[in-house]
Amino acid sequence: MTQPSAASSSREAELAFALELAQRAGDLQMERYERVEQIDFKSAKDVVTEVDHLVEAMILDAIRVRFPGDALLAEETGGHDARAGHSATSGVGRVWIVDPLDGTINYANGIPFFCVSIALVEAGRPVVGVVRDPARDESFAGVAGGAATLNGEPVTTSTKDRLTDFVVSMALNGRSASTRSRGVRKAIRVSRSMGSAALALAYVANGRFDAFVQQGGLSLWDIAAAGLIAEAAGATVTNLDGGPWLDVSNPPKSIGIVAAPPAHHSEILALVKGG
Repeated sequence: MTQPSAASSSREAELAFALELAQRAGDLQMERYERVEQIDFKSAKDVVTEVDHLVEAMILDAIRVRFPGDALLAEETGGHDARAGHSATSGVGRVWIVDPLDGTINYANGIPFFCVSIALVEAGRPVVGVVRDPARDESFAGVAGGAATLNGEPVTTSTKDRLTDFVVSMALNGRSASTRSRGVRKAIRVSRSMGSAALALAYVANGRFDAFVQQGGLSLWDIAAAGLIAEAAGATVTNLDGGPWLDVSNPPKSIGIVAAPPAHHSEILALVKGG
């Protein structure tokens, strides 16, 4: 019998850790769901609750105990250098990228579409990703070079033949955004914008969304786990130039991404760019 390699055993242990941690984080979200005590404004259109902070602290504390040498990057507290001294966005070594509550506005308003996102990135490449939707008791997961799963069962991206049948999570902005949006909508069945980019992108992994498109506005913690999961499920995932979708040096709210089945990715990308 072939024994698993030390590397694969280590990766399985990291995935199991992330799944268990995301489960605990989701439980905490649900304990306080529709009982939020404090909502603060981070900007004119963005809010943060005490639950964001509580969940983030719990996740980061657990990672520090289990992997004390790793760097951390989280939405509310930013980057935390690795023990060796390299920063979370240096592309060196290991960094855990965490969104403690993606979809905070939904959560604060009692809309059950939000999640926790936990990813492990090594040398600038995502290797473990978990997106936990506690409202539906669902955990999407993926590892580099492995399969994507939903609650432990393998999933794959959409197999629809026709772009006209696609349901797409879409948010475009910038020059001619309305014209380009109309162009995409004419080519597909319908577009949606759900208020949690990480969960919507994870939905590409099992075909609930046939594709995901967002032009800018995303941060590393929105995409690190979900992009890996979609890719592991068979989707082609790129930035809006068709290049690599994850660059740990990208500043917050600067990232655009397209995730779609390989047969339709280039066509969707061209429509998004106005081609």
